[in-house]
Amino acid sequence: MAEARHASWERWLSIGGSIVAPITAISTLLFYFGYVSTRAQYLFFGLDVDTVGLTTQDLVMRSGQPLLVPLIVLPLVAAVAVVLAHRLRPWLVSHSGAGMVVGGVLLAVGLGLIFTYPLVEGWPYYPLVTPLVVAAGGTVTAYVIGLRGAPVAARVGLWILVAAGVFWANATVAQWSGAGLAREQAAHLERLPQVVFDTKERLYLPYAGSVETALPRAEGQQFAYRYRGWRLLVQKGDRMFLVLCRQSGSTCALNPASPTLPVAVDGDVRLQFFAP
Repeated sequence: MAEARHASWERWLSIGGSIVAPITAISTLLFYFGYVSTRAQYLFFGLDVDTVGLTTQDLVMRSGQPLLVPLIVLPLVAAVAVVLAHRLRPWLVSHSGAGMVVGGVLLAVGLGLIFTYPLVEGWPYYPLVTPLVVAAGGTVTAYVIGLRGAPVAARVGLWILVAAGVFWANATVAQWSGAGLAREQAAHLERLPQVVFDTKERLYLPYAGSVETALPRAEGQQFAYRYRGWRLLVQKGDRMFLVLCRQSGSTCALNPASPTLPVAVDGDVRLQFFAP
């Protein structure tokens, strides 16, 4: 009876481990891509993502947008690859040499791009094209040598190379997604909440778009200056990060000459928020 109970516990522990491990791996990937995207987004405004102090949960929740395109494209590409492999299998079996040449050329081009990085680093599409070429070359080569009955270790090594290429490409897409979101925000700050804040001392913010008003002196009035024209970029805990809006008609764009202003939410500042 005790042995049966022990075996049952081992079985449940095994099932639990098989569930927890994939969830942990997925959470780690979501955190990484969320971090890469958010870092590129806030770097556009002169902020380091670690300065904002976002939590792991915050970054995981921000991974949806940068992963949207890969989650749509990768299954489609995989489905097309499976169909092509099924249809081309008879031809590849009899012409495996041609497949090896194609895969080898793609791998050579991809590795050549990696080792010549100092010469081509200025090419804007380098971080996307290079991993995709490596992944394509590794896929073709792994499939063809599989048809030839190559050792499992060789195929596993190539599939690891493919996984690394796909990971690199997804990281690039996440970075571009964050930078694109930042440019969109900077061009349309009118979509962000307006913040009007009062301070006890003058802040000396000589930037176009920042409106300073001296508040009338009165008994019990602690605040002396009011500032308008700022928009809430992000708030975490007791800190807000504001960006300056430069009005142009109905739109409001970022003033590139102004900084991102950190404001502590404490008794020294009085805040008012207005809808976008």
